[in-house]
Amino acid sequence: MYVLLDIAYKFPIYFFQALTIAAIIGAVLAASTREDAFRAGDRKGKWVWVGLLAGSAVAMATGLQFLAWIGTVITGIYWFDVRPQLKAIINGDYSY
Repeated sequence: MYVLLDIAYKFPIYFFQALTIAAIIGAVLAASTREDAFRAGDRKGKWVWVGLLAGSAVAMATGLQFLAWIGTVITGIYWFDVRPQLKAIINGDYSY
């Protein structure tokens, strides 16, 4: 029983650590993406996204819940909305 309580207690910690890693990887991928892909996708600039994702990683690493949730939303927007569109533009698939 104590094992389940321990897992339930530490779940948010592990969750935000995993999302911190995802934000760092996203920042590296955004930094390595061509600048014109962001303009073609009608998105914020390349360095804006790098800054947002790096700031999200720092916010989630601090452990402050409010900042961590904001960082989670920004990271989710990048991974599930911006990145697929940029990938489609770079690969020449404009059906997005």
